Amino acid sequence: MTSASKRTLMTADWVVGHEDGRHTLLPGGQVVYEGGTILFVGHDFPGEINERVDCGQALIAPGFIDLDALSDLDTTILSFDNHPAWAKGRVWPKTYMDAGPYEMYSPDELVFQKRHAFARLIRNGVTTALPIASLYYRQWGETVEEFEGAASAAADLGLRVYLGPAYRTGNPFIVDEGKIELFFDEPRGLAGLDDAIAFCERIEGRHGDLVRTMLAPDRIETCTAKLLRRTAAAGRDLGVPVRLHCCQGGFERETVRRLHGMSSIEWLQSLDFLTEKTLLPHGTFVSPSRFVAEPGRDLDIIAQAGSVIVHCPLVAARFGDGLESFKSYRQRGLRIGLGTDTSPPDMLLNMQTGLMICRFVEGEAQACRAEDYFDVATLGGADALGRADLGRLAPGCRADMVVWDLSNPDLGQVIDPIQTLMISGSGRDARTVVIDGRTVMHDRKIPTMDYTAEALRAQRQFNRLMAKYPERTLGNPPANEIFSSAYRVIPRSP
Repeated sequence: MTSASKRTLMTADWVVGHEDGRHTLLPGGQVVYEGGTILFVGHDFPGEINERVDCGQALIAPGFIDLDALSDLDTTILSFDNHPAWAKGRVWPKTYMDAGPYEMYSPDELVFQKRHAFARLIRNGVTTALPIASLYYRQWGETVEEFEGAASAAADLGLRVYLGPAYRTGNPFIVDEGKIELFFDEPRGLAGLDDAIAFCERIEGRHGDLVRTMLAPDRIETCTAKLLRRTAAAGRDLGVPVRLHCCQGGFERETVRRLHGMSSIEWLQSLDFLTEKTLLPHGTFVSPSRFVAEPGRDLDIIAQAGSVIVHCPLVAARFGDGLESFKSYRQRGLRIGLGTDTSPPDMLLNMQTGLMICRFVEGEAQACRAEDYFDVATLGGADALGRADLGRLAPGCRADMVVWDLSNPDLGQVIDPIQTLMISGSGRDARTVVIDGRTVMHDRKIPTMDYTAEALRAQRQFNRLMAKYPERTLGNPPANEIFSSAYRVIPRSP
């Protein structure tokens, strides 16, 4: 572990530098940092050095910024091949809601899942994360107590985070097969916002500024106008990012238009919600021809407001969706950052998926390039957070970097390390991670945790959650009917 007084020089076969607003590639480059600050990036550093680290056949690059980082156990596997959502426990039946929803995890389990998820993010080369977790199994929203624990877990592991408990004024519920309605409890949601504001005021800048805050209202269709107006005002007063999941599905589109007579983005514009600090996952239902009555109007509104589309290619593709055109969104001047929002939290896999979808949609190989996605995973995230000191390796920036192992022969040959990672790399190729000058992972080992033991604990906790799903599924079917298997399971003989 590096100390604040030590000046360290790292070198590798390749270094991603930064000059004139663009990333550069430095063969045999050097990165020098002291404490949490980068002093030098280039060749032949002339000053004194306390420690030299030769990373060898590797790439030293800025860490990824995950604007929608999974801070959950793997809920995607519950929905991957189990549809429709209303029949599989992902929409509360009215009977469950009338009986009184309850927390399906204990307070300790809620804190543990965030710590476990934070470790997975580090192991995949993410150095800054804005957590997201499912509310399906929650009583209503997230709690301040669990986020106090999340702040401590992030500080212990060394992950840079923006934290804020999710809150909402409404919840969808199923009354009959395929018939989904909405229940609203505005006072409860506004109380959740008040708690989130107090959390921001108390936690912002903790742990040497490693922990910052955000406001995180849940999906747009579960929010009332008063909640969104107050959230936007609080975000401006606090100067923190505001993240709202919207433009991500047919139910949302139809519900917002039914309730408010306009598209999600038009409604947000009418509420004066959109600012340069507004983060909007996922942007798949604001495309200019498929879903919007006036082609391009939603995109124009987002671009004019300077808000950020948080692109999550992998989770969208898993459910048959995606941006209509990453290329055209960028050409429109839209600000774009990346998020994972699923397991594994592998930003490289997300970048690879997004690049292939873009090329397929556009019908041409040059629709986007490897560096386009690498830029939005680093510079795009930093820009979204207003952090010119993140997402790049340059003097004065924070020492947040990842050493990518290029020695694995299965990666193939290296002409350009970024292109090689985009073709055959994965998050598992992250060998060493440095955040704010602290080595938080070395040779795939995180010094503050037994990752194997915690993975086993995570599986046991997940199994207990699955066992409770019949209670909150329409008709209360047994778990083996809710969760399908790829093939027929033949149990072991007694």
